[in-house]
Amino acid sequence: MPTLSSFRVLVAPGLYNSGPLHWQSRWQRLYPAFERVEQEHWDAPVLEVWSQRLQHQLRQSEQPALVIAHSFGCLTTVHAALTDIPNLAGALLVAPADPDKFDVSQAVRGKLSVPAIVVGSLNDPWMESGRARQWAQTWGADYVDAGALGHINAESNLGDWLYGQSLLQRLVQQTSSFPGARQQREPARRPTVQR
Repeated sequence: MPTLSSFRVLVAPGLYNSGPLHWQSRWQRLYPAFERVEQEHWDAPVLEVWSQRLQHQLRQSEQPALVIAHSFGCLTTVHAALTDIPNLAGALLVAPADPDKFDVSQAVRGKLSVPAIVVGSLNDPWMESGRARQWAQTWGADYVDAGALGHINAESNLGDWLYGQSLLQRLVQQTSSFPGARQQREPARRPTVQR
């Protein structure tokens, strides 16, 4: 059974990056091995540019990776995942921004080939919860209703967001039962014989 330490973990913030009080930044302090995906222009969310940066970082290692994304970082992660990055093992997509607001709906429409959990909020100004649920279905992801937490960011006052950490552990467990997960994590030791 995999554990969090089995994976390389990348943190993909949204517009303007995640400040020191944001749960993503707090998680990086709790788990120093987590790596932030740095964008050159945090105030200019261009999907293809941000996605290329994430893909580049994913390709820096063959180790299976999980992405912990927030807001526009979720759209970035989905776009990158739809290009079939071989070492991407799963994604935690928290409070995704509405693709329509950025005119990128077609670019992020598709079923992901890795396990994913979408976490939505009942009063998120960036994506109404019903639409978040619909996008989760489009992506083939589990949907979790986190209640009324706004945009699930620093203003939500979540501290280390223990519930979010439990969802990350849930994602880790899902990677072991997802079709193709074993082949993703372990290189083939012997050739298979077709019968």
